[in-house]
Amino acid sequence: MDDASLRADMIEGLEHQIGEPIEPPVLTALQRVPRDPFVDDSPRGGAVDGDDPHSLSLATLVRLVTALDAEEGDSVLVVGAGIGYSVAILAEIAGARRVHAIDIDRSAVVAARSNLDAAGHEAVLVDRADGADGLPAYAPYDRILLEAAVVEPPRALREQLASDGRIVYPRGAGVQTIAAIEPSSTATSGAPAAPPTNDGADDDPAPAGFETVETHGPARLRPMLADGEQPGVERNRTRREDAERAERGRRRRHGWEQDWIDWDDRL
Repeated sequence: MDDASLRADMIEGLEHQIGEPIEPPVLTALQRVPRDPFVDDSPRGGAVDGDDPHSLSLATLVRLVTALDAEEGDSVLVVGAGIGYSVAILAEIAGARRVHAIDIDRSAVVAARSNLDAAGHEAVLVDRADGADGLPAYAPYDRILLEAAVVEPPRALREQLASDGRIVYPRGAGVQTIAAIEPSSTATSGAPAAPPTNDGADDDPAPAGFETVETHGPARLRPMLADGEQPGVERNRTRREDAERAERGRRRRHGWEQDWIDWDDRL
C-alpha cells in the first residue's frame, strides 16, 4: 500500500475516533504534510498523549488545530514545538513565514527545525524560549496554541494576543479539556470586565478578561515546564548550582596554567 493510501486510512480512522468530519483546512494540511520527517511510524499515527513529551496523538493534534481555527495569513505562535508536526500543519494553513514556535527543551528545538526543513517548511521560526514568556518580539499573534497543560495561559501569552485573537490550550491537570478562549466582549470594547464569580460549577474558568468559546476533549498532555525542568537538567536547585560552580571552577585558569611571561622583557 502506498503512502497516499495509508494517509487516507489514517484520516478515516481519525474521523471515526473524534466522531466527526475533519474541518477542510485541517484535512487538506493533513493530506499535504508528510509524516515521515516527524515520526518513525508515519503515516499510521503518533504517540499516545503522555507517552512522549514531544509528540501528540493525532486525535489530540486535530482537536487542538481545529479549535485554533487559524486562517491563511494569521500570525501564529506555538508554545511547545515538540517534534514539529503540528507546527508544520499550521504552516500549511497560515503560511510558513507566519508561524513561530518555541520550546524550553533545546533538543526539541533542534529536532523541530530539522524536521520542518525536511518537510519543506524551513521558513518557520523555531526558537528556544520559556513558554511562560512567549515570544514578544513578533507579537501580537492572531492565534496562540499551547501544547502543554495549564490551568490558565500565562499572563505574557495573554498580553501577546491580538485584540480579536484566540488562545487554545489543554485546561486542567490530569485529564484535560481542550479550551479555546478569546478576549471577552467587555474587555475588547473597553468596558470594565465583570468580576469573576464562584457561585457554581458552570462558571467560565477562562482567565479574567477572556471567555471560553469552544471546548473539546478529553486530552492528557504533560504540564508546562518551568525553566530548569526540561529533560537533561537537574531539577534540584542546590545540586544544579553546585554542578555549575564546579564546571566553572574546572575551566578557570590557575596560576601555574597561565601563559609563559618573559619577565626580562617586562622589566
